[in-house]
Amino acid sequence: MDIFVKHGTAQTASLEGEAAALRWLAEATPAGGMPVAEVMSASPRELVEKRVATGPASPAAAERVGRALAITHAAGAPWWGAPPTGWQGAYRIDHSLTPTVPAADAPATWGAFYAEWRVMSYTRQARDVGAITRDEAALFERVAGRLASGAHDVPQPGLLARAGMPVARIHGDLWSGNLLWTPDPANPVGATLIDPMAHGGHAETDLAMLALFGCWHLDRILDAYNEASPLADGWRDRVPLHQLAPLLHHCVLFGRSYARSALEAARPYA
Repeated sequence: MDIFVKHGTAQTASLEGEAAALRWLAEATPAGGMPVAEVMSASPRELVEKRVATGPASPAAAERVGRALAITHAAGAPWWGAPPTGWQGAYRIDHSLTPTVPAADAPATWGAFYAEWRVMSYTRQARDVGAITRDEAALFERVAGRLASGAHDVPQPGLLARAGMPVARIHGDLWSGNLLWTPDPANPVGATLIDPMAHGGHAETDLAMLALFGCWHLDRILDAYNEASPLADGWRDRVPLHQLAPLLHHCVLFGRSYARSALEAARPYA
């Protein structure tokens, strides 16, 4: 069997958390959800996965991705920010932390979760490493205040609403590099998810992340998703809001080169 091995330490990566996230997302696969990289073993220092054969994207596969991702989201999560089953803590990438939420601290709304556990968490980290100024941080604080007030809360897509699921099971870091297109005939979708920071969140977050750095056949993915699980009115207008947290995270990881994009994403929601 061809394998892929990722190495790290408790100070640089959360490999056991990533393994738990992969297994959690994979629970939806038998029902038609997205295929996920198969975990062979995991420890604090090593994650071993079955290697995914890669190939070109196709419009037909993109449509299958949209439908399958909708089913994965509809598997749901028990609360906003919930970690994958069997693990809790923060996803670590070197000096950055992406926290999950303990059940005892579960926020009542998406806006409250996104404000404190994503926007403000990354804002504090970015300010501490000098990637944003105090004045710039104040803008993100105003956005967080609006989020916490519920001003930007909207329903989940249709499959979740019909199932009575207020919280989606999301990948959490779904930029296009974490969606591997594959010619494997055993893969019913033609694509596989890797490298998640999975948690309970809003389905629109994953879709906005796919759009952040470009994705093959994105319109096909979004149209198929919307057909399978209709998105709330105005979802396209909310894309920058859902992109704000990953842009702030990139400020933490890579410095001021992402500050301007984060500020532009934030201003309409302050």
